[in-house]
Amino acid sequence: MRVVVQRVKRGQVTVAGEIVGKIEQGLVVLLGIGKNDSDEDANYLADKIANLRIFPDHEGKLNLSIIDKGFHLLAISQFTLFGDCRRGRRPSFTDAMKPEEANQLYIKFVEHLRKLGIEVSTGQFQADMDVELVNQGPVTMLLDSKKMF
Repeated sequence: MRVVVQRVKRGQVTVAGEIVGKIEQGLVVLLGIGKNDSDEDANYLADKIANLRIFPDHEGKLNLSIIDKGFHLLAISQFTLFGDCRRGRRPSFTDAMKPEEANQLYIKFVEHLRKLGIEVSTGQFQADMDVELVNQGPVTMLLDSKKMF
C-alpha cells in the first residue's frame, strides 16, 4: 500500500456535485492498494499514520500526532498511486489491486483508523471525485507499507 499524507486546514470530496466527505483540520490521506497487499499492510499504515508526529507542539516542533491533537482524517482511495510511468507515456496500472479486493482493504484500513479513535470521513470508492484541500505547512509525506520509500 502507498499513501500520500497531507496535513490540512480543511478538505472535502465531492461526487457528482454532492459532498460525500468533509473534515476541518487534520489529515487527507490518498490510499493506493497494490495487488500484493494484505490486511497487515492496511493495519501497518493505519497505525503509522495515526501515530505520525507531523503536527507542531507548543514549541513549534513536529512532535504531535493526529491522535494527540484529536483532529479528523479524510481517506480517499486512489489506485493511480500504483501507476507505473517508467516506460512510454501512458501509465500502467498492472500493480494495482483489482477493485473488488481493493475495496475490502480500503474498508479495513478505515475501520482500523476508527478503532484507534480517529474520526474518519471517506471519499466514494471507484467514483470520479473532486478533492479539495488546503495543505497546511505544506506538510506532505509519502508512506509505503513495503518500505519502498
